[in-house]
Amino acid sequence: MSRWMLTTVFVLSLSACMMGPDYKKPEPPAGDGWRLTPTTAESLANLPWWELLKDQELQGLIRTALQENQDLRVAVASVEQFRAQLLISKFDLAPSLGYTGEATAYHNTNNQALTFGSGAIIPNPTGASGSGGTDFTRESGLVGLKWELDLWGRIRRSIEAARAQLLSQEENQRAVIIGLVGNVAETYFDVRALDLQVDIAKRTLKTWEESVRISRLRFDHGDIPKLDLDRFEAERAGTAAQLAELEQQVIQKENQLSLLLGRRSMPITRGLALTEQPMPPEVPPGLPSALLQRRPDILQAEQQLASATAMIGVAQAQRFPQLSLTGAAGGAGFQLNSLATGPFATIGASATLTGPLLNATALGYQVQATEAQAKQALAQYEKAILVAFKEVEDALIAVQKTRERRNAQEEQVKALQSASNFATQRYQGGRASYLDVLTAQRNLFDAELALAKTRRGQLVSMVQLYKALGGGWSPISGPEAETLPTKG
Repeated sequence: MSRWMLTTVFVLSLSACMMGPDYKKPEPPAGDGWRLTPTTAESLANLPWWELLKDQELQGLIRTALQENQDLRVAVASVEQFRAQLLISKFDLAPSLGYTGEATAYHNTNNQALTFGSGAIIPNPTGASGSGGTDFTRESGLVGLKWELDLWGRIRRSIEAARAQLLSQEENQRAVIIGLVGNVAETYFDVRALDLQVDIAKRTLKTWEESVRISRLRFDHGDIPKLDLDRFEAERAGTAAQLAELEQQVIQKENQLSLLLGRRSMPITRGLALTEQPMPPEVPPGLPSALLQRRPDILQAEQQLASATAMIGVAQAQRFPQLSLTGAAGGAGFQLNSLATGPFATIGASATLTGPLLNATALGYQVQATEAQAKQALAQYEKAILVAFKEVEDALIAVQKTRERRNAQEEQVKALQSASNFATQRYQGGRASYLDVLTAQRNLFDAELALAKTRRGQLVSMVQLYKALGGGWSPISGPEAETLPTKG
């Protein structure tokens, strides 16, 4: 390569610029606290999930899901894919080195001349005709170097976009993990809540069967009409039907949980009963500003915005000339019958300048398209923040109100249990009508089922708050290192 070309390359490298805007993080929305509760620097999301969810069986199920869940495996493989693509994009900045080799052999039976595809004719060196013919062989090998100078930053912007896409996929993996931890916990609490409702239904069914037995005896003795007996039998049958429905829901929830665990449907091991599940202390949610640094969906949307911003520079650079330098070195030789030439060395260098002409307008529209994509990414980022704030506020009010509702329903159940016992005793003694017993037992049954649902709702609301705050998994500390899915 001549001295003037080296000088030109050096000057162009120094003057290389980056097309397109540099990424700047958008200003976060104003707000120093949540509407419902005071905030402190500490947050519920700072707790590891195994300290929030202390049921040992539940912890085992979560670890199984983190090893076997197919959605998480897809997310891990996606991170590996984008990490490889980032490395590929970085290689575009470096010169590429390649090689070519060629070997050619011709045999002319006409013994007159060799005619090649290019039209060149090599006469018979002997000048004779007859048998024997003419043989020609040629061998060559080249090592080539090609280097595109990134004058306008197209390659560097592409690397920026690839890096942002990789970070986005890593945040997506973290979102899958957090969602998986929360979904397993919620489904497990659903199963335990249904177990409790099944127990309530079975206990209530025994109560109705006892009421039917007593009513049948009183009917046989003529103390009550057939209408009373029919009402009690109807209530017993209705409770039995509801029990069957609850048992069906238990199996279906077990199947749903098995799917999250990445295995075929099978019974789920149980740990603590729903009434024994420990409730975490009232830890404040933290500052809203911390949410922007913790929520994986917000961070993922931000990296998508950074990637879209970098692609504007890529599109703008496409409108300018591209300068490539090529060089080749190798050797060649040929032989015609007994006459041989070579081997000899070949060296060459060239500079290529390419740029758009007739398609320059289309490339201009491509810039507009990428700018529009960046605007979409910005809107998605802003929406992700609003959705996060909304989910936290929803979870906060759910935690607060389910606690209040549970306390009120516990008092209601106690009162109805007393009323049911009293009504049953009066009916057995013939001092109350069947309507008093029916109403008291029916109300108690409904209240106990509602309390079971509220207990489940209180646990689930805490899990949902944990998810909304971006908690659940940290890539640095402790036991969760064992929960990463394996390759394969």
